[in-house]
Amino acid sequence: MLTALERTAMINQIKSLPLAVRAAVKDLNESQLNTPYREGGWTVRQVVHHMADSHLNAFIRMKLILTEENPTLKPYDQDKWAMLPDVAGTPIDESIVILEGLHTRWGVLLEGQPESSWSRTAQHPEVGPVTLESMLKTYARHGEKHVEHITTLRKARGW
Repeated sequence: MLTALERTAMINQIKSLPLAVRAAVKDLNESQLNTPYREGGWTVRQVVHHMADSHLNAFIRMKLILTEENPTLKPYDQDKWAMLPDVAGTPIDESIVILEGLHTRWGVLLEGQPESSWSRTAQHPEVGPVTLESMLKTYARHGEKHVEHITTLRKARGW
């Protein structure tokens, strides 16, 4: 179980992610956005759109945990989502704008939770039981991990 201070730090990570994404992709051109961050990996463009998709799903899942008794969370195939036309055909700024609004609301949602909410549960068919707190841990790190993918690529390529 996390302390209130640890949860606050993780909520702040979630709230600050959109600024980190903007900084990570600042001044990248189309060719750079279409470069995979690792051999066989997603492109920078796909990573940015993935963060919006993934975090929208996580936000909804957390709201289900808060409003239903032990709901079953629907999985999705993130690799197939990354290949859909909206990923290739949409400027990354559209997903960054989604992240900005979403992460503001997400922060408000999480900051307003009483202690009892953090142990509320859900069932994820692929990973088993999850709690609101375990999802906070996962998503506080998720966005940062993807920002690191982008910044590591930039550093390696001298961008």
